[in-house]
Amino acid sequence: MSTDLGGKQSLIDDILEAYPDKARKDRSRHYEINDENLINCGKCAIKSNMKSRPGVMTVRGCAYAGSKGVVWGPIKDMVHISHGPVGCGQYSWGTRRNYAGGALGIDNFTAMQITSDFQEKDIVFGGDKKLEEICREIKEMFPLAKGISIQSECPVGLIGDDIEAVAKKMSAEIGIPIIPVRCEGFRGVSQSLGHHIANDAIRDFLMGRRELEESGPYDVSIIGDYNIGGDAWASRILLEEMGLRVVAQWSGDGSLNELAIAHKSKLNLIHCFRSMNYMCTTMEREYGVPWMEYNFFGPTKTIESLRAIADRFDDQIRDNCEKMIAKYQVQMDAIIRKYRPRLEGKKVMLLIGGLRPRHTIGAYEDLGMEIVAAGYEFGHKDDYVRTFPELKEGTIIYDDPSAYELEELAQKLGVDLMGAGVKEKYVYHKMGIPFRQMHSWDYSGPYHGFDGFKVFAKDMDMTVNSPVWKLLGHPQEEAVGV
Repeated sequence: MSTDLGGKQSLIDDILEAYPDKARKDRSRHYEINDENLINCGKCAIKSNMKSRPGVMTVRGCAYAGSKGVVWGPIKDMVHISHGPVGCGQYSWGTRRNYAGGALGIDNFTAMQITSDFQEKDIVFGGDKKLEEICREIKEMFPLAKGISIQSECPVGLIGDDIEAVAKKMSAEIGIPIIPVRCEGFRGVSQSLGHHIANDAIRDFLMGRRELEESGPYDVSIIGDYNIGGDAWASRILLEEMGLRVVAQWSGDGSLNELAIAHKSKLNLIHCFRSMNYMCTTMEREYGVPWMEYNFFGPTKTIESLRAIADRFDDQIRDNCEKMIAKYQVQMDAIIRKYRPRLEGKKVMLLIGGLRPRHTIGAYEDLGMEIVAAGYEFGHKDDYVRTFPELKEGTIIYDDPSAYELEELAQKLGVDLMGAGVKEKYVYHKMGIPFRQMHSWDYSGPYHGFDGFKVFAKDMDMTVNSPVWKLLGHPQEEAVGV
């Protein structure tokens, strides 16, 4: 191990020294420092997808968050019932900015919060009758809704309500699909299991149930893009300009019908591997639909991905791809010339879920920024195996770090930008560290594709180089009168 790598290990050891022996030993297994062996062989010993240690605060979400907040919630023409107390549903209301076409409350329900609002009597006597009545009310109030999903919260699983029986009965009564999703928050170790549970429901109730009226050789589906700030739209522009036809989006700006016809695609394109890889492998196994990962963050990765996608088709698509890249390359070069001198050498630290700790690396590097530490809230081993080759030697990689560990790392590494979720945002503001909310783009976006990179570059410059940081004193220094 080089001196630099040894210094990074000492830094980690110093931070973990604050824990009791057992906790320190446990947390140490969730850290690695990237080196040449890990980059080249893809070996990954970092521990992940394990229960968070009791008493060590985690920034993870729950299975309900993974199902309702990620997979089902963005499906626009369905009403999604948060079945349980109002708190969980309120927390999920519009937090991810999943843009969708249509008129809100008419044929688009993504930004609406529908809850069964469990009270004490529902815990005692059960909520099945209440759920039946809600389904009837939804059909009366929203006649254009194409379906309903029942997203069960923790109390529903604890008291044993039979949401499957209610869904079957009410689907027959009101004449639209009603899909029970057993995503109680206590299931699993993080929101990752919620993705899987949601995918199981799609597979069991919708996948393969409908047919395309006209099928073509260039039909593709966008899988695992939640249209945050318009990401899926920015991606779709490029795919269609290349000559492909997007027949389904899972699940940003997506519809119930698109979930049911995606198996007719000629190629599934998956962006968020963590949340939707299971569906791609299922469609490959059941329907013979091939799939591939792509990355539309930053021009370098976007161009690589476009060419890889085009190579799955014929010369016409490949020629269209090259012409399109040549057109946008001029714009991207201008953006980089403008912002790279202002961001060159800035150090970035990331803790995000899903795909972003590895997919956003190229976009930062296009701007000359350096990722010094990165990790996942709820990543699995295959996420880390894919991440190590994307990061430079000496990068600290961590899984499910506590708030304390993140704050200490950020200060000791002297980062210029922190990218994480909304729960962490204001802590770093108080620390005087520039911060971007990388779950919903801090009310900005899109960040995908060439159009998205223009917004991404401007946002990073605006955040890091804002004059406000020079006006902030360090809270600890102020406390002791330094």
